[in-house]
Amino acid sequence: MDRFDYALPPERIAQRPLDRRDASRLLIVDRSAGAWRDARFPDLAGELESGDLLVVNDTSVFPARLFARRSTGGRIEILLARAFDAEEPDRAQGREWEALVRPARRVRPGEALELLARDGTPAPKAVATVLKPVATTGTRRIRLDVPGDAWAWIAENGHVPLPPYIARADAPSDRERYQTVYARHRGAVAAPTAGLHFTEALLERLEARGVSRAALTLHVGPGTFRPVTAERAEDHVMEPEWYRISPETGEALARARTAGGRVVAVGTTTVRALESAARDDADRKPTGAPAGASGWTDLTICPGHRFRSVDALVTNFHLPRSSLLLLVAAFAGVDLTLAAYRHAVDAGYRFYSYGDAMLIV
Repeated sequence: MDRFDYALPPERIAQRPLDRRDASRLLIVDRSAGAWRDARFPDLAGELESGDLLVVNDTSVFPARLFARRSTGGRIEILLARAFDAEEPDRAQGREWEALVRPARRVRPGEALELLARDGTPAPKAVATVLKPVATTGTRRIRLDVPGDAWAWIAENGHVPLPPYIARADAPSDRERYQTVYARHRGAVAAPTAGLHFTEALLERLEARGVSRAALTLHVGPGTFRPVTAERAEDHVMEPEWYRISPETGEALARARTAGGRVVAVGTTTVRALESAARDDADRKPTGAPAGASGWTDLTICPGHRFRSVDALVTNFHLPRSSLLLLVAAFAGVDLTLAAYRHAVDAGYRFYSYGDAMLIV
């Protein structure tokens, strides 16, 4: 895994979004030529062609970070990771959760925590009860006892779960900017960040060029930020994330393949969903396109993976030693990926969630 480390000056980590979504830079990486060139994100419209299919992840980030107070006065942070009260997150009531609790060592099973409103004051009649540890992940199972609908209460009082490398509290503007313009289905605790650069105007330009668009859903979990600690990349275990590919999207994928168009995945999460469906679908269509699928995926994509569903990739720049960087290296090639990253560092690109983007063709 040492090969997937790289030096990044702290000032290269974007702490805030740019004023305009599509004002970011775009590094275009050509796999066949083994080369790259600098561009701006709106130039994407000139790189895609009529017949190409843009596949996006329409998950919606919810304000999953809550704050609470112990009876002793100690402040506790709770990151809601996965609802326990339904197999499919879209159907969950939002009362029982798998959650990251910090500092975890101070919280005991059975302890009731007083939940705080968004402004930091005690929320009336709102309690989080710690039920038990989840042995497989080191998280806690908690129950929210709040007035009215739990999702509505979370939406009103929760905080945007900005990644740990953004060294500031969330701002009201993050509720809009840490969300894609096509977000539809709540359930993610991290944004599919490659999609943050798209505007409605850019999507309309792509449509006018004959580029179709299809959506799938993969609810991004907190495991996306965890470094790979296994010595061998293929031994890394991903935390399961729920995804769904509709039959309509499956048909759009098949049409693009049959017509000779490229499947352009927006983000590593889109790739994971498509490749998970292709791997699990024993009766996969001859085009290699999944007919539609849903479920939990723990697929780790690392160098050596044979891609079945994706021809081009729009992605941000990712953390060293991360599963996301492994996926990009698997798609573009290890040496080319790391060389392009070194160029991006030297050329002053902005990194990570609110940073700049790559197009790999």
